[in-house]
Amino acid sequence: MFILKVLIAIVWNIAIFGDLLFLPAGTFDWWRAWLFLGIVEIATIATMIGVFRDNQDLLAERFKPPIQKEQPLPDKIVTSLLVIAFLGLVVFIPLDVFRFQLLVKPGAIASAVGLIFFIAGWWIISASFKANTFAIPVVKHQVDRQQTVIDTGVYGIVRHPMYAGATLEMIGMSLWLESYAAALLAIVPISLLVVRIAFEEQFLKQELKDYDAYTEKVRYRLLPYLW
Repeated sequence: MFILKVLIAIVWNIAIFGDLLFLPAGTFDWWRAWLFLGIVEIATIATMIGVFRDNQDLLAERFKPPIQKEQPLPDKIVTSLLVIAFLGLVVFIPLDVFRFQLLVKPGAIASAVGLIFFIAGWWIISASFKANTFAIPVVKHQVDRQQTVIDTGVYGIVRHPMYAGATLEMIGMSLWLESYAAALLAIVPISLLVVRIAFEEQFLKQELKDYDAYTEKVRYRLLPYLW
């Protein structure tokens, strides 16, 4: 079953990123997108083997849909908007690169930094999964899994390392694929992450024992020394 889930994850990423990048581009002659897809697949396999092979309960949770019955209504709304905003960002990149060309393309250094950002963001998210077996796609109190506060690993640096990683991924992906406009547009899904953080923390303070103390211990939500 684990091997099957690895294959599903690989095919899913190819389908999502491949379709959303190449179809709007109208061409397969885009080496940056091919390299990006290759890195995504290598990172997916590494995360599945390095993280989820030893934590299949979390893997099962991550395979569940982003909208669930037990999920509070505000999180359903924000999560839905977040998914739409992220997918829209991915589609916008090829449209801008091959059609709109709203801004000048990032130079070689800026685009290389973008690729580093993307890889770093993926690593942070993987480290979040490694540290926190309760890092599921939705906001809810996981009573059945005896959820506790996690304050080790990357959770000892910021309270929402997955969102920090996602922020780097979205900006980095846009820069690597040569769209400054998309990097600016990333402020939309990033803003939704900020909204989700506000709701999620309010929810966890009410539902999860010791979360208040955790917010005192780890002062920063998303960016160390900033916020």
